[in-house]
Amino acid sequence: MLNLSTILTHYKREDIQNEMILHAKDKEVVGSFKGEGYAKRPDVLTYPRDILELAKQGVTSFHASEELWSNPLQLDPLLKKQDIEKLRIGWDLVIDIDCPYWTYSKLITDLVVKALKHHNIEAISVKFSGNKGFHIGVPFEAFPKIIAGENVSNRFPEDIKEIALYLKSMIKNVFVRKVMELENKDINKIAANLKKEIKNIVIGNRLDAEKMIDIDTILISPRHLYRMPYSLHEKSGLCSIPINPDKVMEFEKEQAKPEKIEISPEFRFLDRENIRVNQAKELFDRAVAERVNREDKIEFQKKETPYEDIPQQAIPEQFFPPCIKNMLAGLEDGRKRSLFILTNFLTSVGWSYDKIEAKLKEWNKKNKEPLREVSIVGQLRYHKQQKKKILPPNCQNSMYYKEFGVCKPDLLCNKIKNPIQYSKRKTYYLNKDKKD
Repeated sequence: MLNLSTILTHYKREDIQNEMILHAKDKEVVGSFKGEGYAKRPDVLTYPRDILELAKQGVTSFHASEELWSNPLQLDPLLKKQDIEKLRIGWDLVIDIDCPYWTYSKLITDLVVKALKHHNIEAISVKFSGNKGFHIGVPFEAFPKIIAGENVSNRFPEDIKEIALYLKSMIKNVFVRKVMELENKDINKIAANLKKEIKNIVIGNRLDAEKMIDIDTILISPRHLYRMPYSLHEKSGLCSIPINPDKVMEFEKEQAKPEKIEISPEFRFLDRENIRVNQAKELFDRAVAERVNREDKIEFQKKETPYEDIPQQAIPEQFFPPCIKNMLAGLEDGRKRSLFILTNFLTSVGWSYDKIEAKLKEWNKKNKEPLREVSIVGQLRYHKQQKKKILPPNCQNSMYYKEFGVCKPDLLCNKIKNPIQYSKRKTYYLNKDKKD
């Protein structure tokens, strides 16, 4: 849908060139010929005139990396992970909303923007992707630089995907409710709009938001590229333009025709100026904590037993069962399961969260390969949010204790079913002997 005259006229504009060069700083930028693959990588955009020259050579669109690099031209597919991390100086959160139905695409984008604002984030930008969806951006400068003693630039892409999944979980119920209102509860119409069969968007007798909300986490991967602001889109013939995040629902594709484009510095995509530092820390913490919670629920939800009989005084470590003592001595295997066990055990024997956190950090240093400290913090945060204390798994549970070699039973172990019973019996006998 793009002819050469439109392409050259568009990329010849100095205001568009300047905006694209500003956006390209510290990013790998690669051109595409008619949307059929990329030009040779790695590449960068340095000078405004390069944009028009590349367009004359047949480049129809420009694509930038989500990651920020000290020298993008040194990137190589053969680089080891540690060498890539040395080059990576940051990343931007770019959430790709790509829904086949235009109204739903706008609705998802609007809800994600509201979810970000709920976490007190101001540095939110949105741009029309150029075809069916939107890109939502939060620049790296809004995130903390260090989390649990680790450089956040190295937390890409795993923890960044968690942010996208967390935001999706935040908006899903509201999205379903609004879609049902919009379509008068006509599930047939909703399925038709999404170009899916009804069976593929429902679970039981209700809509399944997970199958309806298209937030593309593939974009959040090493060296993946997204269409740059003011780049043209080959299929639609439209331009990928930044828009007002507060007026997504009012935006129409007609506004993205190349001949209608007006530059608005007020709404730059991933604007890095005057950003309040650490404004996205809460979002980052919550998303990573949710991942820990989700993993625990998947692995442990069928094994949790509510426990209310918490000792009034914390039981000392000397009365812990052999399995717990062996865990606390450090491990080669079973660290994540042990974190779950230890947290449940220590809360159930009356330890305070401050004391538990100190003990777990001490334990983590003894492990052959320590867990990320954020996993410990996230696990504790999850427990604090629960209304009920949870027992650690029973001794005979096949997934624990014996599987990673910490089960070394003594005589008392043969009389109990759960590690908590061991410690309670030990202290009971001790107190009884003192009274006698």
